Amino acid sequence: MNVTQDLSFLSLITNASIVVQLVLLILLLASGLSWYFIFGKMFAIRAAIHEADGFESAFWSGVDINNLYQRTNSGRTPVVGMEKIFEAGYREFLKLKRQGRMDIGVVMDGTRRAMRAACQRELDALERHLAFLASVGSVSPYVGLFGTVWGIMNAFRGLSNVVQATLAHVAPGIAEALIATAMGLFAAIPAVLAYNSYSHDVDRLATRYDSFMEEFSNILQRQPNP
Repeated sequence: MNVTQDLSFLSLITNASIVVQLVLLILLLASGLSWYFIFGKMFAIRAAIHEADGFESAFWSGVDINNLYQRTNSGRTPVVGMEKIFEAGYREFLKLKRQGRMDIGVVMDGTRRAMRAACQRELDALERHLAFLASVGSVSPYVGLFGTVWGIMNAFRGLSNVVQATLAHVAPGIAEALIATAMGLFAAIPAVLAYNSYSHDVDRLATRYDSFMEEFSNILQRQPNP
């Protein structure tokens, strides 16, 4: 540690020990990745909510299910979210019905399995990278605390070579150490807030998907001959 009276942010970082600088670099990278995933997930979840709203409006508008399936299955636009669940379920329903005299219970079981599988794939895509945000939110403060402890330890070790210790000798070392704590919080707080918000949004979408699958199953059960 170099004792210096310059307590500017840049000077504290450049004069910090290698360990503290490494901690700051790790936290900076974690923070950058977090913000990348935060914005990416924000757009993905907004798109999923918008898609669910639009498809539910179309589905409950009284349109014929066969026409809706043909439009969905046309390949003109990517099929995602609730529309993907509908497509997977109705495709399986038609396939099983074409196999002949099959009990409606067996048909509906296969249809529900197809919809659940499609639902799980959609939720997995929405939940991707949320675990990283949770990890950054929980680990970053401790990484920053490690840098702080190391920096303070270095500051006090530097006092061993000083005949008369003053605040001017220890202040730079403590200041550089506290930067690591601040950086840990800077990385952790947005990640925790984003994780909590996005997890809530994904849970709400999962509930909407489950409700749609139950309602759609009831509709299909009343239509044994599509």
